[in-house]
Amino acid sequence: MLQVGLGPHGRNWARQVLPDIKEVDTLGFVDTDPNALDVLRQEANIPAGRCFESLREAIAETHPQAALVTTSLPSHVQVVRAALEAGLHVLVEKPFAPNLDAARELVELAEAKGLVLMVSQNYRFFPAPRAIASLVRESALGQLYQISIDFRKYSTAAPERRGRHHHEEQPLLVDMSIHHFDLLRLILNREPDRVFCEAWNPGWTSFIGPSVAVASITFDDVVVSYRGSWVSAGPVTPWAGDWRLEFEHGEVFWTNRDDDATHDKVLIRPRGSKARSATLRSMQWTGGWGTLTEFADAVQNGRQPETSGRDNLGTIALMDAAVESAARHEPVAPTGSGKALAI
Repeated sequence: MLQVGLGPHGRNWARQVLPDIKEVDTLGFVDTDPNALDVLRQEANIPAGRCFESLREAIAETHPQAALVTTSLPSHVQVVRAALEAGLHVLVEKPFAPNLDAARELVELAEAKGLVLMVSQNYRFFPAPRAIASLVRESALGQLYQISIDFRKYSTAAPERRGRHHHEEQPLLVDMSIHHFDLLRLILNREPDRVFCEAWNPGWTSFIGPSVAVASITFDDVVVSYRGSWVSAGPVTPWAGDWRLEFEHGEVFWTNRDDDATHDKVLIRPRGSKARSATLRSMQWTGGWGTLTEFADAVQNGRQPETSGRDNLGTIALMDAAVESAARHEPVAPTGSGKALAI
């Protein structure tokens, strides 16, 4: 494998994730910014001969099977397309494309070439959401009818100290909420019918784009109330958010005290009874480690991974619809056509 994109997040992959997964042999690292490669060499003790400023040069020198794309979103489509056209399987960070049309083109290219294209939706690869998906599927508490999700962080800074997401056009819905949208699809095992979203940016923040959003998302007879904020003064939530699922005969609550998967807590409270903790099955690899092992296994066994590009089109469609609804100030139906439809 080659890794492409060595910004701060990419270097975390290079230092923390890739060395742990023995199924993957990282042959080289690619970034058009020589300074990013210099920092990587210092932080991870990477030999200069394994660092490249050109993907084409890196492929010619190392002859890889696959590419891990951890560039920023504006580069995703260009880099993924180049890797696929070179015959490489691709694991790419979310969102893997800025819109549904671009995402569909990459999926079709991968399928035409018989290559694996997988999106690293790493929040799926933890015990808690999988346990909740089982609870919904088993209907032990009766019919699920409502989900409430709260995501709160405080990320503001002086202009000279802004991070990457402060400069993004959609720092919440595209960069962050897409995690929660993808978890909804996992837990409910269905696609949304409609989203009505409002997104805005208080004038005093450090963000360029909308840093706060509220949305109502309908999945058949289940209605989701979503509230997200990068600038909340309230208690911060886990990165996956605080979830409350209301059933006919009780509720399920999911939270985490410090974003460590070992501290995930899923409480089941039957109506009129005391709450009990759900049993969470252990997973050998979670988060990015989980997506990388799933990708490696899919490549080795010639199968489609759980979060394939094809499957992830549903998550991109929901993201697109939320952005479109916020722009139009009206409900929008996510569609597979690449165009969100106003209702």
